[in-house]
Amino acid sequence: MQAMQFEQSVVSILKRDKRFDPHAYFFLKDALDFTLKRVAEGNGGQARHVTGPELLEGFRDCALEQFGPMASTLMSEWGVRKCQDVGDMVFHLIEEQVFGKQDSDRREDFSEVFDFEDALVKPFLPSRLAAVPASRRSSARSGA
Repeated sequence: MQAMQFEQSVVSILKRDKRFDPHAYFFLKDALDFTLKRVAEGNGGQARHVTGPELLEGFRDCALEQFGPMASTLMSEWGVRKCQDVGDMVFHLIEEQVFGKQDSDRREDFSEVFDFEDALVKPFLPSRLAAVPASRRSSARSGA
């Protein structure tokens, strides 16, 4: 896909739905490429369609690799706060005919696959805090 066509598709999406920063869509495209490369490497060099959960894992790993400890903050700034947000962006791009879809693909494939904040924060926490759920971390740090 040409960069200009992708950019025009994002502009079109943002006219309908402004929940996500344009950078989130460009990162999603990079995360899909990251995931497709990973899948091909594990599949004898053969590309194949990726599932929602596979794309979410690739999205998470790509974010951690590119942004490190700032991944959670940056995704939040871009409006991407849960797995379903990634699914919503994927389906926006499908509607624009930028991403492909199989008949079995559903938005629900992206629902609650993992706790988004935990997935982006835990790798950078000291081990004693990493075991504490995100909802309880602030009280654990304050000693409450």
